[in-house]
Amino acid sequence: MKKSTPDNKLLWQYAGLATQLLVGLGLMLWLGNWLDKYVGWKSPILVWILPLLLLLGILIKVFRDTSKR
Repeated sequence: MKKSTPDNKLLWQYAGLATQLLVGLGLMLWLGNWLDKYVGWKSPILVWILPLLLLLGILIKVFRDTSKR
């Protein structure tokens, strides 16, 4: 019997997506904090909005990529 080997291409694709997610969230949190201070808002509106937009974009990308298969 042959051993089933994991698909390395798929593994690297998900690792890249996880890296994009973590780096993107960190960048959006930093940018939102900086913009909130720059504009002078007391409440952290952009700290909430920018990461949520990033998550929405990544979810749309995942759905589009997985619907082709």
